[in-house]
Amino acid sequence: MAGIEHRRVDSDEAGMRLDRWFKVHFPGLGFGPLQKLLRSGQIRVDGARAKSDTRVQPGQTIRIPPLGVDAKDVKSGPIGGRDLRNSSDGELLSRMVLHEDAKVIVLNKPAGLAVQGGSGVSRHIDKMLEAWTNQKGEKPRLVHRLDRDTSGVLVIARTRGAAQQLTAAFRERDTKKIYWALVKGVPRKREDRISTWLVKEQTPDGDRVRIAKHGEEGADHAISYYRVVEQAGQNLAWLEMEPYTGRTHQLRVHAAHIGHPIIGDPKYFEADTNWTFPGGMQNRLHLHARHIDIPHPNGGRLKVTAPLPPHMVQSWNLLGFDEDAAGEGD
Repeated sequence: MAGIEHRRVDSDEAGMRLDRWFKVHFPGLGFGPLQKLLRSGQIRVDGARAKSDTRVQPGQTIRIPPLGVDAKDVKSGPIGGRDLRNSSDGELLSRMVLHEDAKVIVLNKPAGLAVQGGSGVSRHIDKMLEAWTNQKGEKPRLVHRLDRDTSGVLVIARTRGAAQQLTAAFRERDTKKIYWALVKGVPRKREDRISTWLVKEQTPDGDRVRIAKHGEEGADHAISYYRVVEQAGQNLAWLEMEPYTGRTHQLRVHAAHIGHPIIGDPKYFEADTNWTFPGGMQNRLHLHARHIDIPHPNGGRLKVTAPLPPHMVQSWNLLGFDEDAAGEGD
């Protein structure tokens, strides 16, 4: 058992409830033991006693007594910028794992980490997967993509055969992908289908996608579905989004197209002069690949859900959204 530890709160954990902070950093610690440690004053924030609902802030120091949980649990907290800079590829990948078997690995990709290389990209998952090369020299393979700033479920194939089957499932649209997004305003329709043509263009700031006309050269048809889960007045809405097709930036462009761009989107968010960014909320992309349902190479279906990244947990707490409101069920 380790001794007393002191941890500093990261910038992406601003406003997080103390009990949730412990849940993401020490998932092996139960509710009862945590409450006992808080009541007895063994857990402190900046030297002061704290309660479950205490909101932590970046730079604060949390005193952590011996918890009696495995070191594996201690290292399973959210991955922040410091981890991306200082941790080894193998360690980072291990902390992202949501599901693992002989054919498939499912990761919870952190926001800010690229899936593949490109201009200005120094570290990306495709390169990191070399750390998991097996004795036959076979490296796990990507079978789909997520934008750099999008967090959540990322499926990896362990073998060439599994990669072919999983890639076919995506190509043939035999997968169900659910994303959670926080958007500006509230759509008039509580649920709807968005159908447009999209075209990708090169800009000085990288690839950008725009709505195109039917038949325009290079344009692809894109279909997305959404439903409003909860809303904060008329200012913000939590959408559950499902892309039927898989075009670059599809959900981001479609959200902007219906007049409700995703909060923190550096490419597609536009606001009128009367709209103000919510205080206490991080200006980072609020789009998360929450759940995937995909055929498993061995038969049956694989269903995996990824917990929200810290900056979205912070926003959900700030807005009083209840994650159970989505009514998820496997």
